[in-house]
Amino acid sequence: MSDSAGFLEFKLDYSGCKNLAIGEAVYSKNISAGGHVWRIRCYPRGSVKEDNGEYLSIYLELMSESRNVKAIFDVFAMERDGAPSSSHARRCVKVYPPEGYRACGFLQFVKRSDLESLYVANGWARIMCVVIVVRDDDPLDVPPSDIGSHLGHLLDCPETSDVSFVVNGEAFPSHRAVLAARSPVFKAQLFGSMKEAAMSSITLHDIAPATFKVMLRFMYTDSLAGEDDELGDSATENEKFQDLLAAADRYALDRLKLLCASKLWDSVSVDTVAATLACAETYNCPKLKTKCMGFFAEEKNFKKAVLTDGFVQLVQKFPSIVAELREVVNGE
Repeated sequence: MSDSAGFLEFKLDYSGCKNLAIGEAVYSKNISAGGHVWRIRCYPRGSVKEDNGEYLSIYLELMSESRNVKAIFDVFAMERDGAPSSSHARRCVKVYPPEGYRACGFLQFVKRSDLESLYVANGWARIMCVVIVVRDDDPLDVPPSDIGSHLGHLLDCPETSDVSFVVNGEAFPSHRAVLAARSPVFKAQLFGSMKEAAMSSITLHDIAPATFKVMLRFMYTDSLAGEDDELGDSATENEKFQDLLAAADRYALDRLKLLCASKLWDSVSVDTVAATLACAETYNCPKLKTKCMGFFAEEKNFKKAVLTDGFVQLVQKFPSIVAELREVVNGE
């Protein structure tokens, strides 16, 4: 038998086990299979009381401190003449250790009355156990998706572009098909009835070049890698991601919105929570809004945050939010 499998003849002293309590176990010696250590756990009178009689229960237990080990457990009783039983033979295929346990097997493997009448010889019962660890020694590895890097290279090749965006005098060569696939707003703009559909150069307003550059890179690569360098140093980190979130909302880039919301939440403090909440309210980020409300709900945070300029601006812009905050803080 290969090193991926282990074999054990479990000899049960049946007469010596008659006085065991229900749920009291006996154990085999350790066996090795697939580089892991195993043992058999047997309950001669069952691990629980059954209404239709007492059963012998038998389980395979992983003794090694391993995880996610897939194993086949074969177990069969041996008849008195030494032949394997066909009526009391079971197999299970499980990943060990099973969640919440260390063992897995058969609660009702064989009735004690059947064990005694069919298999016990000279006071002993023989049960054969086989453990086979299932593994792929030569897996066919599939590399991670590289479509983002390929499309990123496409963005870096202006000679293949078919449309250009001009932001504050800076040109960004792009590809209509990519932008339309990523954003329904760009799809309507570039392939719909709008005048931009026939234009080779489109001027955008109300967005900074650095913000547009990061958004454009995300649309091609689905990644925010290097955003700190791209966004520049002219604003605080929070302001950068607020601007990027606004752009994501404008072009219906929902995943980018959530990434920006996550960045804003990671840096939230009593000084920034009001501005972050205002951003969430303005650009429809309900999850970010809920988190900010929860932050305000803590009394120590609320007492400090209400004294900031950001809170004054929040109340001026969204007067109705005062009532929402009052409900959260008071637990209403």
